[in-house]
Amino acid sequence: MVLLIDSINAIRDFLDTGGQVLLVIGVLIFAMWLLILERFIYFFNGFRSYKQGVKTDWINRAERNSWNAEQIREAIISRACMRLNTNLSLINVMVALCPLLGLLGTVTGMIEVFDVMAITGTGSARSMASGVSKATIPTMAGMVGALSGVFASTYLQRKAKREVELLQDSMVLDH
Repeated sequence: MVLLIDSINAIRDFLDTGGQVLLVIGVLIFAMWLLILERFIYFFNGFRSYKQGVKTDWINRAERNSWNAEQIREAIISRACMRLNTNLSLINVMVALCPLLGLLGTVTGMIEVFDVMAITGTGSARSMASGVSKATIPTMAGMVGALSGVFASTYLQRKAKREVELLQDSMVLDH
């Protein structure tokens, strides 16, 4: 219990040193990773059963060599592709927003530094330290969130493309 309270206090102190933008970045990264985890779970659990059902329906189909059968096959593959790519564009948008919000944190932190300089009239390092930390910590958090999201998003896009290709290969037309 003490460890949990210490962890919460450490997170609260970190958020205080980074300013309000850091909280927005944290919420964005949390939402992005929820979507990424949902996609991972779907790829490794939900899509397998969907793919098996589609393949079974295709194999049980009476005729698989006409123009109509080819169009039905393309529609099935298109639906599977849409299912696999759900939320991937939203994840990519969130990845792109992370460094932009980090830059916003940099700007707001530097504004605080300039306010301190204007009020005190000097370049005292101690008085500017808070603003400098509010300028650098959101930038770092935005970059870390974007990097982790880029790797996950790239993997998910490759996995989706591969699954579509495997489905196309398994649904053979009889000529």
